[in-house]
Amino acid sequence: MNPFSSGTRLRDMIRAIRACKTAAEERAVVRKECAAIRAAINENDPDYRHRNLAKLMFIHMLGYPTHFGQMECLKSIASAGFPEKRIGYLGLMLLLDERQEVLMLVTNSLKQDLNHTNQYIVGLALCALGNICSAEMARDLAPEVERLLQFRDPNIRKKAALCSVRIIKKVPDLAENFINPTAALLKEKHHGVLITGIQLCTDLCKASTEALEFYRKRCLEGLVKTLRDVVNSPYAPEYDIAGITDPFLHIRLLRLLRVLGHGDADASDCMNDILAQVATKTESNKNAGNAILYECVETIMSIEDNGGLRVLAINILGRFLSNRDNNISEPLDFFFQDSDASIRKRALELVYLLVNENNVKPLTKELTEYLEVSDQEFKGDLTAKICSIVEKYSPEKIWYIDQMLKVLSEAGNFVKDEVWHALVVVISNASDLHGYTVRAFYRALQASAEQESLVRVAVWCIGEYGDMLVNNVGMLNIEEPITVTESDAADVVEVAIKSHNLDLTTKAMAMIALLKLSSRFPSCSERIKDIIVQHKGSLVLELQQRSIEFNSIIAKHQNIRSALVERMPVLDEATFSARRAGSLPATVSSSNGASLNLPNGVAKPAAAPLMDLLDLSSDDAPAPSSSGGDFLQDLLGVDLSPASVPSGTNQAPKAGTDVLLDLLSIGSSPVQSNPSTPDILSSSQDNKMSIATLDGLSSPPSVPVRSTSAGGAASMMDLLDGFVSNSPKPEDNGSAYPSVVAFESSSLRLTFNFSKAPGSPQTTLIEATFTNLSPNVYTDFIFQAAVPKFLQLHLDPASNNTLPASGTGSVTQTLRVTNSQHGKKSLVMRIRIAYKLNNKDVLEEGQISNFPRGL
Repeated sequence: MNPFSSGTRLRDMIRAIRACKTAAEERAVVRKECAAIRAAINENDPDYRHRNLAKLMFIHMLGYPTHFGQMECLKSIASAGFPEKRIGYLGLMLLLDERQEVLMLVTNSLKQDLNHTNQYIVGLALCALGNICSAEMARDLAPEVERLLQFRDPNIRKKAALCSVRIIKKVPDLAENFINPTAALLKEKHHGVLITGIQLCTDLCKASTEALEFYRKRCLEGLVKTLRDVVNSPYAPEYDIAGITDPFLHIRLLRLLRVLGHGDADASDCMNDILAQVATKTESNKNAGNAILYECVETIMSIEDNGGLRVLAINILGRFLSNRDNNISEPLDFFFQDSDASIRKRALELVYLLVNENNVKPLTKELTEYLEVSDQEFKGDLTAKICSIVEKYSPEKIWYIDQMLKVLSEAGNFVKDEVWHALVVVISNASDLHGYTVRAFYRALQASAEQESLVRVAVWCIGEYGDMLVNNVGMLNIEEPITVTESDAADVVEVAIKSHNLDLTTKAMAMIALLKLSSRFPSCSERIKDIIVQHKGSLVLELQQRSIEFNSIIAKHQNIRSALVERMPVLDEATFSARRAGSLPATVSSSNGASLNLPNGVAKPAAAPLMDLLDLSSDDAPAPSSSGGDFLQDLLGVDLSPASVPSGTNQAPKAGTDVLLDLLSIGSSPVQSNPSTPDILSSSQDNKMSIATLDGLSSPPSVPVRSTSAGGAASMMDLLDGFVSNSPKPEDNGSAYPSVVAFESSSLRLTFNFSKAPGSPQTTLIEATFTNLSPNVYTDFIFQAAVPKFLQLHLDPASNNTLPASGTGSVTQTLRVTNSQHGKKSLVMRIRIAYKLNNKDVLEEGQISNFPRGL
């Protein structure tokens, strides 16, 4: 006989596969066998269908595709004989799952078999339905399963109860149909039926409050009596395990009583006596007895308070902990000594649950000390637990920073990004600890530069607070004096940027730190420039681009460098915590200026107003809309609902985000110029730059920050040495739109003149004229603007950076606004005008909404 014909026996195929010496030989055997099975299927040969299905199931278990045989399962199920149905249902459960569309074709066969006169065929159908039942099948076949709960044969009742469990999980709305039939199962004498009935009752109580109340009133006393009978029953060989009668029934009953007693004092009182009896009479020298005692303790702790029972439960737990059997006890000594990884892991879980505000310091100390000697494969779990404990229970920020520094120094490569992001947020808020923190991380970085997360936080701190490091600002009594020169600070960052073991994110953060140090340490500026220039030819585009841009800033734009690299604003801890949890808080800052309660036991004062056009921290900021739109919507007071996103774009509306966090992204894709992308601060649409040292904190793309300065505007924007040309001013085309005084104060007037770009009705050209109404000259004049998402704004450089006094002259600037909702929504704009008066900074702001119709 051909070993690969459709008539080959299953054992012959298995023998041929096991004889293969390589994976390639095995694949060849399976391929030939599958070809023979396909040929038999095409011939519709019923004689060997059952044999072919058996082979397909074995091939499926080896991991090879067998989808071509799914219809053969349905054909076997439709057969009249029990052997064919048995192999068909077995193939159905193995080769298909509830997601397969083919499964819809078997519903009618299942219904017929559930009503079959042969109880064994009924059992096959129940078994299959309990394994692969989908929600649609559950709705169609629930009446048949409900009827079979009262079938004469106990095996069918047991299978029907198990099938009902799956039906309720798939369609909880059907739970009420099974409440009354299940109550009858709780009186069964057959332990198999009783256990499945109790499990079904437990799931019904979890799915339906109606079922929970029903069983509390009607069945609780009966369940208590059943448990008492099992506890006091004489020796029964068919149920005995290690001298205990049916421990599985014990455990199921205790779990159901736990559900019924939770939150109900009367139900808890009813079961107090039997729980005490189980706790005192069950032997603890066998695993079966310990399993029952464990469930009994869980039940006692879950029901309503009973002092005596809880003392008894705690004593049982004490015996568990003092037991020398590793399967029962988990004392903390095993955490440090036991060679079994599973025991160490479970002990870690126990320690994690034991931590609270009172014992967090000693337990964290034990964990961090063990971190130094733990195995590499265990450091990941241990690090995650320590970080979670420190963040959750930290009593003060300095302790939080110290513990996180220890973790980063020992296992920084195992720390997740969101953990060190959170640390940076905490550091930025601890203004009185900036000097202490940068010195601590400087020491740690000198000792070990191999932990990635440690290097990232350290270079961020040095970039932000390097001057504090050199000048020993904010020294605490607990610190030892340290002498660090400007050159020393630059050295450690240079080592990080040249290290071959660190990734792109870390090197990019180090390069930004060098840029910041070039402003803080003028004496090292040329040396820092040389370090940065070395990466102009880097094969990594990110480093190459940063090198070119930063070199241009240092060499040609000294006048703007200090403004670009000033310290980052304080990051809002509440906002960041909400982002980590997956949702933003209802407000960004305190509406009344009161302090905000933050984690780690420290109250953070309300954020000071930031030099930000969107003014996210001002006290008079409008409350966020109920739709959860972004901050522009809240600040501008316009409708930025999803409907405002231009048709034809695939970009979804961006949810409300913290603009400061959006500025901190490394390696994000460039912001595209499209109608749905807002220009937050615009001066040149073709140039955008984000200078921040905390990269990677946010996943959204970086928000471009743009500003103009008179006179030096072109050089400020042209960081790539002349790649950008200024847009020509629009010619007067005889616009019919009237001029508008867009903004006027006691010292300044802003006038808008409008015209339309030829052939583009959605684009409006605005000539802004600024007039000084005071007798003083304004210098360092800067104009900034923000528009909502349905608008796109482009600003040309201003004509001058000095505004003459008393209206003797003016400054002009051209704006180009594209309205993607032209004809539906009017223009709206928020502006900020900054200038210097007698060497003092002056800031004026306003919102413009009086644009002519039709723009």
